[in-house]
Amino acid sequence: MSVPAHELSNENVQMAKTGELPSDEVIYGQSATMAGLRRKIARVADTDVPLLIQGDNGTGKEVLARLIHARSVWNKGSFIKVNCAAIPGTLLESELFGYEAGAFTGANSAKPGRIELADGGTLFLDEIGDLDLGVQAKLLQFLQDGKFYPIGGCEEKRVEARTICATNRELQAEIDSGKFRMDLFYRINVIHMTLPPLCDRAEDIPILLRYFLINFAGKFRQPTPEIPAEKIRTLQRCSWPGNIRELENCMARCVVLGVDEALQPYLGAGGPAGSSAQVKTAEAPPVTLKRVAERARHELERDIILKTLEAHNWNRRRAAETLKISYRTLLYKVRQAGISSMRQHRSFFAKRDSEAIPRASAD
Repeated sequence: MSVPAHELSNENVQMAKTGELPSDEVIYGQSATMAGLRRKIARVADTDVPLLIQGDNGTGKEVLARLIHARSVWNKGSFIKVNCAAIPGTLLESELFGYEAGAFTGANSAKPGRIELADGGTLFLDEIGDLDLGVQAKLLQFLQDGKFYPIGGCEEKRVEARTICATNRELQAEIDSGKFRMDLFYRINVIHMTLPPLCDRAEDIPILLRYFLINFAGKFRQPTPEIPAEKIRTLQRCSWPGNIRELENCMARCVVLGVDEALQPYLGAGGPAGSSAQVKTAEAPPVTLKRVAERARHELERDIILKTLEAHNWNRRRAAETLKISYRTLLYKVRQAGISSMRQHRSFFAKRDSEAIPRASAD
């Protein structure tokens, strides 16, 4: 049994072939989490309030930003993207705000910045958590009153644009470490949205992969391959650390190399009938020195937090004060490390051991 073509509407089949922004059917899928996000977007898209989109890499933050732009009153203007992580801090200020002729060596003529280009449209600041502190201050000033000075300029410029920011970082933790301004955070975080990882919306994988298959088949001028239903069910059990971007790349390989070869790393040694554990082990990312260091740091951090919580009898506010972090950051780190479940686990064995001691003494 293969994926039926009617899983995608004719509209989305055409969009996939032309590479246009997909419609709601593909973007939101069928998961409950995305349904809630869809309702929120319907309420805020046509306003001018700043938005902050958070989510792991590859979850579709830029697609969501483009969708909001298309549904807003700003859609007659340009959608201007700035990847704050890709541009060095020394260049980012000039990229954002532009410069006048003679502002620095090599500035032979004036150049408008991305903010000015976004006038009347949407300014999308991707990976805003990587923004330099110096640039953060100037950006904050612009977001407050819509005015700025180009580098080397004496004339103030005014721009009206919708601002959407995105990041894969926990900005509260960045604030606590002094890497992100709290006042800027509250300026961009008027409306907050969180995109779930792909493994938390597995029911949406069939329609997403069908969309990507049609897209790449048209792009590479190849027939659209069919993926058997049992293999799709196996793909739905994968962890997908690269999220939707990883799924998209996988479907590109299916079109170019064929389904069996492209999906082999995801199906595991046991094939489609293999366990989900086999699948997740087979598609785990390669071990690198950076990954080992990150894992060791997370484990050390988890142990310190756990011992501090136990020392304060699991009073999280007192633990946060001892650790010199905010209460909200502690809650985030506790959830991230799964410490709540560890507390239940330890409580169970502590209770069991305490009940076992009198019986042992009686003997």
